[in-house]
Amino acid sequence: MVVESSLMSVSDAPFKYLWQMLDYNVPGGKLNRGLSVIDSYKLLKEGRDLTEEEVFLASALGWCIEWLQAYFLVLDDIMDNSHTRRGQPCWFRVPKVGLIASNDGTILRNHIPRILKKHFREKQYYVDLLDLFNEVEFQTASGQMIDLITTIEGEKDLSKYSLSLHRRIVQYKTAYYSFYLPVACALLMAGENLDNHIDVKNVLIDMGIYFQVQDDYLDCFGHPDTIGKIGTDIDDFKCSWLVVKALEICNDEQKKILFENYGNPDPSKVAKIKALYNDINLQGVFTEFESKSYEKITSSIEAHPSKAVQAVLKSFLGKIYKRQK
Repeated sequence: MVVESSLMSVSDAPFKYLWQMLDYNVPGGKLNRGLSVIDSYKLLKEGRDLTEEEVFLASALGWCIEWLQAYFLVLDDIMDNSHTRRGQPCWFRVPKVGLIASNDGTILRNHIPRILKKHFREKQYYVDLLDLFNEVEFQTASGQMIDLITTIEGEKDLSKYSLSLHRRIVQYKTAYYSFYLPVACALLMAGENLDNHIDVKNVLIDMGIYFQVQDDYLDCFGHPDTIGKIGTDIDDFKCSWLVVKALEICNDEQKKILFENYGNPDPSKVAKIKALYNDINLQGVFTEFESKSYEKITSSIEAHPSKAVQAVLKSFLGKIYKRQK
């Protein structure tokens, strides 16, 4: 991890706190986003052995994405009032942290341009990297805004939830930074112009939407010990794929149960929603969606003229297909 050496001159307490915060929030996940930069770059180079410098630079970009992920998660957990993340208490719930975590998120985010400046300033694609990270952060924050303003307390209205709204939230909140960003970083390192790869972006966006639908499913049906968190989408009145599909499938009596119980943290009301999901076989609906999504994305990938790009996209898809966490 990259921390300015000037921090060594300050008292021990801030330095120790910073390292504790970084160690708690940055490296604890699956690291798929960061590792995908290296994997994608190697596939774009048709599997040849990378130089030591190439591995280092791809790794640095991967860590920048993991820093960005940590920044989003720290703030997201505060906004959602979540309890656990990656199998441990959310950072803001750690004793003596609390809402200091909001400033910690800012510190996490501000490491990114410092890393990029230190290691990529002399590269021809440096400005493109800065623009990419800035744009993806804006897209993600915009998706988070859309997500949050649809769940404002006192303005709960399930009738406004739809697949198109769900897709809009997911595309901006998840797909850009989780799927497009790692591949875009690898393409820039490989000397490519991102404007020439709009089709790649579109495939990755579809992949990101599929990924988020999986997340919505696991939030309800996944075991906390496996997924590393306690699902709160029902409690938080989230525009989840599950509730959108339920609104499509339910009869009038079942819709009444949805409207009366969805978005209430009372365990008995959450249980009613989960029982309803089982009654309408949302697990089976999800299985069918997963199969069709895989076929559609695979077909789009195989239509791409570059075998190297195909390999990158298939590698990404292979990592998430039928995942359990």
